[in-house]
This record gives sequence, C-alpha cells and structure tokens, in this order.
Amino acid sequence: MRRLWTCLVGLWVASAAVIAAAEPLRIGTFSLDGTPPVGSPLCDGLVRPVATVTDPLLIQGVVLVGAGKPIALIAFDWVGIGNGGYDAFREAVARRIGTEADRVAIHSLHQHDAPGCDFDAETILAQHGLSGAAFNVVHARETIERVAAAAEQALRQAEPVTHIGLGKGKIEQVASARRVLGPDGRVKYTRTSTTRNPDARAEPEGVIDPYVQMLSFWDGDKPRAVLSYYAIHPMSNYGKGEVSSDFIGLSRAARIKASGVFQAHFNGAGGNVTAGKYNDGSPENRRLFAERIERGMAAAWDATQKTPVTSADVAWNVAAVALPLSPRYVDQG
Repeated sequence: MRRLWTCLVGLWVASAAVIAAAEPLRIGTFSLDGTPPVGSPLCDGLVRPVATVTDPLLIQGVVLVGAGKPIALIAFDWVGIGNGGYDAFREAVARRIGTEADRVAIHSLHQHDAPGCDFDAETILAQHGLSGAAFNVVHARETIERVAAAAEQALRQAEPVTHIGLGKGKIEQVASARRVLGPDGRVKYTRTSTTRNPDARAEPEGVIDPYVQMLSFWDGDKPRAVLSYYAIHPMSNYGKGEVSSDFIGLSRAARIKASGVFQAHFNGAGGNVTAGKYNDGSPENRRLFAERIERGMAAAWDATQKTPVTSADVAWNVAAVALPLSPRYVDQG
C-alpha cells in the first residue's frame, strides 16, 4: 500500500510538472498617467517645479505569465527611481501579481521635466528639514499603489502569445556622442542634450547605436504588445517646469496611433549619448526629433521577423553587480 501511494504521489508530481511546463505564455499590458501635480519638484529638485503640463508622463508595463512566476517590465516617463523608491515599486508590484521582487524590472526613461523617487534620499533630506524637496512624496506613494493595481489587472487580463517578433530601424540625426575627444585624447567638448556652441555641434556624430530595436508579442497574426529600445538622453527643450515626455514620448504616441498596438518604450539615460550635435535648444526640435524616431520605429516594425515561442523559451536570471569604488572617493571617516 505504501509503495502504491508513493507511486501515485510520484505520478501526481510528474503530471503537475508537465502541466506547468505546458502552460501557455500570456501577456498583459497597462498604461497610466504618472504626472505629478502642479508645484511638485522635477528632476530631483534640480530644475523648476511643475508649472504646466504640455503632455502627460506615462507609466507603461507588461506582465508575462506562464514562465514560472509572473515577470513585470515597467517603463516610467520619470527622471529616475532609485534605492528605497526602486525597492518600494518592485515589492508592491510583486505582492499584487504573486511574484518575487527580483522578477519586477523598473525602468526610467530619464526625461528631465519629470519626477524622481528615492525614499532613502527623502529620509536624509527630512533630517535636515527638507522633506519633499526632491520629489512629491505623497504622489510617489499613491503612484506605487496605482502601478501595483494596474499590474494586477494586466495579469488578470493577460492574453495568449504564440510568437515574438524582432525588428530594427535606423534613426538619422538625433543621437550623438556626448564627449568629443581632441587629438590628445582628452575631452575637447561636452555636448549636453542642449548644446548651443556651434563648434561643438560641428564635430562628428561620434560612436552611437543608430538603431531602434523592437520586440513584439503576437497571438498568431494579432500583435499584442511592442517594446522598443533606442539609446539616447530623451531631452530637447527642458528645465522650465513645462512637463513633457519629450520627443521619445511623442514618437511613441505617434506609433501607437498609427499601429493601434500597445507600445512601451525603454531607453534610459543613454550614457554617453545625447542629442547635443543636433539640438541647439530650439523648441521646434522636439517635434523634429520625434518625427525622425517615429520613422525609425516604423522601419523597425516593417522589418519585424516573427518566431514561434512558448513559455519554455522564456527564462529570467538576475545577477548582482557591485561597481568598484571610485579612487576619487575620500573617506572622511
């Protein structure tokens, strides 16, 4: 009898493993407005606070279901989310969708006319009577709950995925290298997102990745979601308290309107890449860059090649990275 029971338990475990492995891949999407109210600090308090809203700051995400515990990828039109803020967003989303915080990725697109969130920094500032100087704390905590609830809803409404698509398109005259080196190998010019020095703008474009990459999720011939990637600091005309998702947000919105497909964009600060060669700060450049990026996105969409996918093809790995301490740091002990 004991042997029979052991066999039955073994068959049940094996059957459960087969069922889990055969679970279809599904995806849910969400998008919500993450714009802080008038008067809120922007860019961690380094630029003018919110005076007007030119266009809203979006928070967009996808939840992948079927490959173990759910995976969430979330992109914010915010300048940055760090330390305690990063942990708070991931933990809240993880609780609501039944996963682990390590399976929730939070990404900031880094527009400067946008808020940040760092509860560790807030704790330090509060100790010096500067609570709320870096970001609107109440709005941030409310947003955490709204994002977590939206992710849970996306989980519930997740739809099948049978294929993924990959495509890329070239973007002309938007990105350029920030640091221009002289013949001695030293930095000759630094091109910030707005560069008014014509000599710096006249220098070569430098080393960049000129391609926008697109990852799409399909149910047969029906597109469910698109994730796009392009390396650049996404700022054109900024620092005046006029909230905007800037040219990257405008190009994203144009593609969503043209295709009718949900699209979340991921790019972040772009490291040594700005629009400085092509941007003298003229307001019209925002629309110009948006149009150039939209053309690249359209080319990437047209070039998309689809491949069948199942939940067994999806894996999620996390590696801890500890950057070495700068030798310029001096411990005042």
